[in-house]
Amino acid sequence: MATPNYSFEKRKRELAKKAAKEAKKLRKGEKAASSETDEVAGNSPTDAPIVPSEAAPEA
Repeated sequence: MATPNYSFEKRKRELAKKAAKEAKKLRKGEKAASSETDEVAGNSPTDAPIVPSEAAPEA
């Protein structure tokens, strides 16, 4: 019977952890970048003008 290669398993876990950390970093970067552009452009949801829809029936 073959013996387990613990070094390979450890390396595999480390690579998975590193990939997860990088993905989280990218998600946080995208979130921060999108909120930054909203603030710079003044496009925050509270500042958005209320536009009546064209499909509303006129009375």
